[in-house]
Amino acid sequence: FVPIISSLVMGLVGLVIPLVWPIFAMGISGLGHMINSAGDFGPMLFGTGERLLLPFGLHHILVALIRFTDAGGTQEVCGQTVSGALTIFQAQLSCPTTHGFSESATRFLSQGKMPAFLGGLPGAALAMYHCARPENRHKIKGLLISGLIACVVGGTTEPLEFLFLFVAPVLYVIHALLTGLGFTVMSVLGVTIGNTDGNIIDFVVFGILHGLSTKWYMVPVVAAIWFVVYYVIFRFAITRFNLKTPGRDSEVASSIEKAVAGAPGKSGYNVPAILEALGGADNIVSLDNCITRLRLSVKDMSLVNVQALKDNRANGVVQLNQHNLQVVIGPQVQSVKDEMAGLMHTVQA
Repeated sequence: FVPIISSLVMGLVGLVIPLVWPIFAMGISGLGHMINSAGDFGPMLFGTGERLLLPFGLHHILVALIRFTDAGGTQEVCGQTVSGALTIFQAQLSCPTTHGFSESATRFLSQGKMPAFLGGLPGAALAMYHCARPENRHKIKGLLISGLIACVVGGTTEPLEFLFLFVAPVLYVIHALLTGLGFTVMSVLGVTIGNTDGNIIDFVVFGILHGLSTKWYMVPVVAAIWFVVYYVIFRFAITRFNLKTPGRDSEVASSIEKAVAGAPGKSGYNVPAILEALGGADNIVSLDNCITRLRLSVKDMSLVNVQALKDNRANGVVQLNQHNLQVVIGPQVQSVKDEMAGLMHTVQA
């Protein structure tokens, strides 16, 4: 029944979208051109917007617009006209006559993320560790360290961001603003480090290895400042407003410890418990994943136990509508998804 209705509904949606999409496309394109024409304030709009859209999975639209269309700039490289911040950077990277990289392109790329990714979020993680109950710190240490490694080495920030997004949305907004400010500061300082991830690998490969012309030496300085700013803001907010970040609640810390102890699979997660919290195999219509999240469609959202998912180490749960949700796991999401798919196949066989 569900596939039949879905086919009919999506068929109608497919007929309507070509009529309404040009309006949305004009709006998105206009936003991109506004960002590119806003001078040094443009990178802040981009960086902040990307962070604010990330919890909904919509950041890819803005990112693709700036990286691959003329909204991210147009330049002539090696006799060819190229558009998009990332496209320009990659063209210059492969052009033998290029000396240095375009500041107008790299201001939207890796360098802007580095203050928050290499400095700010590690500072936030340390603040959450220090604000946890002393008896719970060893229980959350692994959670914070794995999130820190994913952020600094992989440029994947959700495992840390989703630790405070749901308990303190205002902190996440502050984080988004500071991330955007990092983009602008890097631009004003004339740093020219490209690529996409903002991690330590990008810093070394596209910064240090390309010499002093990239001004890579400014990154540790700004990142250190961001580390202190994040630490102070997070520690003050957590203690002043008694925010329930990991380890602040004895029951939550205990549930994390039990979840780790009861994790039978190679992923290190208690996948049967996660499946049960999702309403069981019969409640799941589709199961997929991205780099950090399980992406699911369910028959009945009321059967999904959000607290049980968090008790089993989910960093967050995003309910998109009555049937679709995302469960933020972190770098181990592929293993969790594979185990869950195998378990569902066994149950349904």
